[in-house]
Amino acid sequence: FGSLSGLGFCYSITKGPENATVLAGSEARFNCTVSAGWQVLIWLCKGSPVLTVISSQGPVETTERFTSHNYSSGDEFTSELIILNTQLSDSGRIECSIQQPSENNFAFLSVQVNGSLLIKNSTLTVKENQTIEIVCEALGWAPAPAITWMTNDSLVDKSSYVTQQSPGSHGLHNALSTLTLTPRDTEVLTCLADIEALPSPQNATVTLIYDNSATENHYSEDNRSTWVVVLAVVLSFLGIVLLIVVIVVAVRCCLKRRGSTYQNEIR
Repeated sequence: FGSLSGLGFCYSITKGPENATVLAGSEARFNCTVSAGWQVLIWLCKGSPVLTVISSQGPVETTERFTSHNYSSGDEFTSELIILNTQLSDSGRIECSIQQPSENNFAFLSVQVNGSLLIKNSTLTVKENQTIEIVCEALGWAPAPAITWMTNDSLVDKSSYVTQQSPGSHGLHNALSTLTLTPRDTEVLTCLADIEALPSPQNATVTLIYDNSATENHYSEDNRSTWVVVLAVVLSFLGIVLLIVVIVVAVRCCLKRRGSTYQNEIR
């Protein structure tokens, strides 16, 4: 095909493929548009030919996972490479070649893996002034996900949690994020894991149930103590009043008895 240029055939790639980021298992699509006069268009993945399009014959597919659609508009021809069931190993350079010097256009395919996300407990009960740690575990991601936390739909300050990343098996990555907080009320905590290929972050939640029964018991004990003190004061007061009444009655009785004895003596 190298002699085509020397024979006066003048054609070129007018628009090459563009970079793509997709999730593993989905499709990846790349377009390559060439001007009139082209003879052969070859798609290469990481340097290896995966599909050939011949102007007089059409696409020659050698692998089931690599197929194509063709479109014509005026004098231009567009070949769309479709990679089915993308794998992490497909990541790399995707090249469109028409067998002419300086007429190779390329883009990069990034295949990402959406792993699992887990918070072990779905609900937790916390007491007043209790500081707890919530652990969110992301396993089997590529690349390692960015972890953020939310509480009742508000972002948690980054200083409240620490995220550690570690390599996993088969080129995947793990992440462990630990959130430390002292709840003041019942709240819902959400751990979010995000990579570029995800339309929205994956999430895991835990509900913190705030238990203030200890405070209520404290108030109840205080109330009981108050009533005990009040009752003691009232009883003491009543005791003093009763003692005064007894003394007054005793004195009157004594005076009355003394008066009666005096009258008898006079008689």
